[in-house]
Amino acid sequence: MAKPGYGKRSAPDQVPPRADDFSHLPPREAYLAGFLDRLSDNAAMDAKTIAKAQPLYGQQAVRSALNELSRHGHLRRVRRRAQPGETGADNATRWVFHTYWSRTARSSEWWARFLAGDVPADTRADSAPEGASVDVDEVDDVRPQTAPDDVPPQAEAEPPNPPARPHPTPAYTTLARLGLHDPRLALSAADCEALQALAEEWFARGATPAHLARSLVAGLPDQVHSPRAFVQRRLRDKMPPERLAAPTEPVSPGPRRLMECTDCGVPGRPEALPGGLCRGCRDEGIQGARGREGSAVSPLAPPTRPAATPDTVRALAEQLRGAVRTSRRNLTHVLA
Repeated sequence: MAKPGYGKRSAPDQVPPRADDFSHLPPREAYLAGFLDRLSDNAAMDAKTIAKAQPLYGQQAVRSALNELSRHGHLRRVRRRAQPGETGADNATRWVFHTYWSRTARSSEWWARFLAGDVPADTRADSAPEGASVDVDEVDDVRPQTAPDDVPPQAEAEPPNPPARPHPTPAYTTLARLGLHDPRLALSAADCEALQALAEEWFARGATPAHLARSLVAGLPDQVHSPRAFVQRRLRDKMPPERLAAPTEPVSPGPRRLMECTDCGVPGRPEALPGGLCRGCRDEGIQGARGREGSAVSPLAPPTRPAATPDTVRALAEQLRGAVRTSRRNLTHVLA
């Protein structure tokens, strides 16, 4: 298993495993693809560990196979910015690395959309596979229906149910209970209906039933000749201000993710890494394939540097020492 933040991650919307999942790949790539597909998430996906875990291929062969699997759309290496506290450092920027694996071959466009957070769903068959379970709720009811004329006599004799009375709103209930707080504000049903709209406006501005009741009952005069007119005046005069919209906090973007070359690990945009490989690794892979096929084009050889002689090394070292002595003298002169 890899360290936290590294290792294998399974891509979404994969088809179920089948015997011919990797039949389109060469034998080496097909063998390693089946091996990687059976690994669990968080398993190490570097060439050295994979070479030790299976007996057939070494590190260089595994690296070449991983590049081919990336070209065929089964594998992508991704680095993303760690969330605060994920790696133990809250204020420092840290990157974690994943290798996304997909049993189903994906196009470069699919991987780019997945990296951007848009996970496209695969086109699945409309019909369910053989042996699949069927939800009993989706099965049509096949029970025999009762004919309209076959009505039991008991049902004909039963009187129709009376219409249900509408449940009172909180505004209506608060107004109706004012008489319980103080008998001078006892309202009738018609009064509550007429004043309900004003009370609902209070609730729309953030007031609670207790707040509304206290505002209407506090400081009553000795006599209230018209409770309805008195409550209506107070509802209008003591109307709370409109609630201001809370300042919206900037939405923090999701974890930033970058795709990197499967071979050399150079990060880049998905459109700059078609097949999961950078330009240099793609060119080397093409030249190597042509060389293996017997083409006239020979594979690119790494640049060589001529070997340095002992005299050259001593001369360069003496030049560096002289430059250091000169800089020290100049610094001493400036300080003095």
